[in-house]
Order: sequence, then structure tokens, then C-alpha cells
Amino acid sequence: MNTLAAVTSCLSDYDPNALPLAHAKRILADFITPVEESETLTLRAALGRVLADAVISAIDVPAHDNSAMDGVALRGDDLPDVAGKSYRVVGAAFAGKPFAGAVGIGECVRIMTGAVMPRDCDTIVPQEFARIENDRALLPAGVKRGQHRRFAGEDLKAGAAAIEAGRVLTPSDLGLAASLGIPTLNVKRRARVAFFSTGDELASIGEPLAEGSVYDSNRYTIYGMLTRLGVEAIDLGVVRDDPAALEAALRRACEDPKIRADAIVTSGGVSVGEADYTKEIMQRLGDVAFWKIAMKPGRPMAFGRVSSNGCSAILFGLPGNPVAVMVTFYALVRDALLRLSGARYCELPTLTAICDTPLKKNPGRTEYQRGIAWRATDGWHVRVTGAQGSGILRSMSEANCLIVLPHERASVAVGELVEALPFEGIV
Repeated sequence: MNTLAAVTSCLSDYDPNALPLAHAKRILADFITPVEESETLTLRAALGRVLADAVISAIDVPAHDNSAMDGVALRGDDLPDVAGKSYRVVGAAFAGKPFAGAVGIGECVRIMTGAVMPRDCDTIVPQEFARIENDRALLPAGVKRGQHRRFAGEDLKAGAAAIEAGRVLTPSDLGLAASLGIPTLNVKRRARVAFFSTGDELASIGEPLAEGSVYDSNRYTIYGMLTRLGVEAIDLGVVRDDPAALEAALRRACEDPKIRADAIVTSGGVSVGEADYTKEIMQRLGDVAFWKIAMKPGRPMAFGRVSSNGCSAILFGLPGNPVAVMVTFYALVRDALLRLSGARYCELPTLTAICDTPLKKNPGRTEYQRGIAWRATDGWHVRVTGAQGSGILRSMSEANCLIVLPHERASVAVGELVEALPFEGIV
């Protein structure tokens, strides 16, 4: 397994106290090794799972030359001349019911979309251009040989990879596998991710709030993000600000036979000024670095690997503020957990939008602001939801996107273009 020292040595300007977001992403990608185990599931059970082995087609798709249109099939050496031509209709071909007879000069066959091309024919005239009366079809001039004919294997050749390994399976993938007659798929096992919140001030839902206490929201947002990501989420509750309790929780996540987490996600306890024992315990249990990432919100973060009695897990120590937890998860942890799950990297798409709100920013860090995007006649527009404090969880609930301001960018004036990361599909 890689060590953090080995991975960070590849970055000549590595500074844990001022780490650009791009550097942090690279370190996570190089440090994490995907899970190896796999299991075989039925198609319906495989939705959202990571494909372990490429799906190889055993057949040509389509299996036969066929028609792309409803219309008339005829021979390519018997096309209409400049004045058009009348043909005798000798039969019909339907999807699943081919025409088995011969087609001679001056003859044609009525054909439906998807029907196998009659053996003597290679050209289709769409139905709207053919005038058919009784057993005669008048076809116009200008017909091109081979038009509207789909070839066997045009979509997929036998022996070719239909779905590449590492893909997170979508509904269309299930349909594609079914179209090849494949009933099961080999997928990576789900990555097991244990998570807990830290802090004496946290109260669980249903408990009365003491003075200075707050209800623990982070476990619920983390649970939701992990569940939408398709991993096995294991809730370890709240861990109080106690060195023994923190060490016990980390060891349990690693070695408990009922858990044996591949990764651990914590919230709180990694900010400057918080108890030194957090850093001491995490580092004592493994190879852990504490970073100040050049991003807002979500600057403090711990990352590495912790071990206990021969078992180990990747650690993501997130900040405690609710918005910072979510932004840090989507900026860094999401891609890392997909890699851990064996998925091929696929960057989330953004849309370019006109900013209707002035945004203050200094170059030198990546910023994420909660926004509301909508489509107008001149394209996409976006505005912030209001106050952007990292403790205002309501701003994330009201938003439908994050406005992404890159490391080098300065302030944004009204009317300038920005990139927006839509929430739909990821939260």
C-alpha cells in the first residue's frame, strides 16, 4: 500500500497548511486502492453497482440486416429511374416475421421498422414516399442504393465489449445487457463506510436540548450522501470529546467483524484549536495527515489510513460545520469513495451560467457558494441563496446547485459567467 509520504513526495510544492484542492484530489486518487472482491447479481439487483468485469457481446447487434423505416424494400440493382417506377408487391416483412421468398426485378416487399431485410433487397423507400394500391407500389426517382438499411453488427459486433468494467451501472446498461441475453452481471462488492459525529455539544433527535447543545444533523446528511453514492453506510452514532472514546470508535470501525469498514468518515474535531488528542490518536493509529485545504467552506480536513489489530480503513476527517461537511464530501470524498468502490473516474458535469449576484473572492482558493440556477431565454442564470455561512444548512436545502469559483478566480461581477454544479443526481 502507498504511504502518504510517498504520494505527497510527487508534489514538489506540497504544503499541508496551504493545500490547493487539485493537489488534495490527486493525493486521494493516488493513495486509495479499489476493493477487489466481487459478486454476481441479477440485472435488476445490479442497478447502481460498479461493474467488475466487462460485458462481452456474444452476438451481433442487430443480429441481421434490417429496415430503419416503415416502407418498401427493393433490390439495389432495380432502382426507379428519373420518372419513377411501378413495382409488384410480392409480400410483407414484419419485425419477428421475415419475408422468406425471392424478390425479382420489378418486385418489392412491404417492410416494417426492425424487420429483417429480404435476402435479395438492400434498399428501403420510406412509406411516405411510396404510393401503394392493391399489389402495386409506385416509387419515386432519387432513391439511393442502400438507404435506410441497418447492417448486422452495426451497433455492436460479436466479441466486442458492450459495457466496460468500472462503470456504475445505469438503467440503460441493464437494458443493453438484457438485449444481449445476459441474465447476471459480476459487480464489485459495496464499499463499507462507517461514519460518526464527534462533539460533547451534540444531541440526538428526540433528546431535549441542553444549553449550548445542538441537534446532530451531520450524521443524517452524511448518511444521505453515502446512500445516494451506493456504498454500504454504517452509522456509529455520536462520539464524545474523549480520547478513549475516539480511539475505541476508530478501532471498532476497523476490526469489528460486523463492520470491517473500508473507509471511515468523521465530522468535527479536525479544526485548528480543537483538542490535540484528536490528531495524536488518529496519527498513532495509522498514516494520517492533517490539511488546511485552500477551499471555502471546508478548509480543515484529516486524511489517511488508520489500523487496528491487522485491519485498516481509509479515514476522512471532515470539519464539523454542516455546510462544510457537504461541500467537502462532494469536492473530495465522493470521487475518492467511487475510486475505492472500483468505479472509473467521471467528473461531475457543470453548466455555464450568467451570475445575477456579485460574488466577492480573492484568488488563491477554490470557493463553493450555494446557488439557485434557472433557465431563461438567454441561457442559464444563477444567484446565491443568501447568507453563505458554513453553519447555515438551510442554504443547502434551498439551493439546487453549487457555484464553483476556481482557485485562480477573483471576484465576480453581475453578468459574468460562472460554473454551476447541479445537485440533481448527486444529493
